[in-house]
Amino acid sequence: MSELKGACIIGQSGGPTAVINASVQGAIQAALEADCITRVLGAAHGIKGVLEDRLYDMGQEDPTELELLQNTPSSALGSCRYKLADPDVDDTDYKRILEIFQKYNVRYFFYNGGNDSMDTCNKISKYMQKVGYECRIMGIPKTIDNDLNGTDHCPGFASAAKYISTSCMEVWQDAHVYDTGMITVVEIMGRHAGWLAGSAALATWAGFGPDLIYLPETDFDMERFIADVEDIYRRTGKCMIAVSEGIHYADGTFVSEAKTSATDGFGHAQLGGLATMLAEVVKQRTGAKVRGIELSLLQRCGSHLASQADVEEAKLAGRVAVESAVAGVTDKMVAFECLRAGERYECRTVLQPLDIVANFEKKVPREWINEAGNGIEQPFIDYVLPLIQGEPERPREHSLPRFARLKKVLTTEM
Repeated sequence: MSELKGACIIGQSGGPTAVINASVQGAIQAALEADCITRVLGAAHGIKGVLEDRLYDMGQEDPTELELLQNTPSSALGSCRYKLADPDVDDTDYKRILEIFQKYNVRYFFYNGGNDSMDTCNKISKYMQKVGYECRIMGIPKTIDNDLNGTDHCPGFASAAKYISTSCMEVWQDAHVYDTGMITVVEIMGRHAGWLAGSAALATWAGFGPDLIYLPETDFDMERFIADVEDIYRRTGKCMIAVSEGIHYADGTFVSEAKTSATDGFGHAQLGGLATMLAEVVKQRTGAKVRGIELSLLQRCGSHLASQADVEEAKLAGRVAVESAVAGVTDKMVAFECLRAGERYECRTVLQPLDIVANFEKKVPREWINEAGNGIEQPFIDYVLPLIQGEPERPREHSLPRFARLKKVLTTEM
């Protein structure tokens, strides 16, 4: 394919992670090195920045600050939850995107996000093809939920898993200080897929973790749950439970009493308060001292517990997206294929069509969950353990993390 010269736009979307900026760093650096990319622009708050013509000139950033992105959590360019309409129903946004692309001669578009972000990527790609505007569009995977279809795992998941398992080990220690009875309920993110809550099993595998783990891949039964807890509490005087925020009853309704009419920009129910609710139920039924803990946003922004493997793979995903587009590829998402053989772990990138990734959720295999639906089997441990390895070097100032400080210079028309 012939060389395509023009500017690129890089955007971030959806919930942030501890390593999403590592992907952006990899993409920005690769784009700055590419002779055919004439200008590197960052979209302020994802696709909304494109629609609003708020684009940062990344070429004006200090290279040292860009390097610091790999250890800076959250989304440095700003994120959004904005769902594009079906272009056959309403193409208003698409016409505006095309207008902005033409204004800055954008010939490359890279979008860093999860399921809904890949849907956005796919829709824009198909629209540009339909109207005959040559623009190479690539998705860069991101989600702590680890539910993207077509990839072994997602950048961001490993660091969240490491944070969750480490935190559970620390909470276990605290919960076993006194010789009095105590039950602890830890609520972990995950609406429909239980990869994050399942990661608490690493703590149990290490000897200091939950006795019971419940994922949304199996139906939840309150009476059976109470019986599980009472059995362990009666035998040991302690019980620690990890629950995914998305656990649901057999009829599909969420257990969380905090489910309301509130949704995010993609129509997903906002969940929360499950640990508090379950703690109250357990307290009433057992009379024990019960504590509910919600890890909340800490799971996705805890870069102090990031996995070095995660940082490196996230950065690689961003770089490969740019290098592939420059080589002529479009309409794909960077994905991972991995080999696990004993202590040997290898990860390589592959490219998946956007339309097989967008809006499909990858669940924890049922055989990785025990028959009772309250624990995790060894294959899950074997899957996730290689992903959390390594400790990144973290620059510090005054013993505090030194995060990137971007100038975010808004671009002007060429």
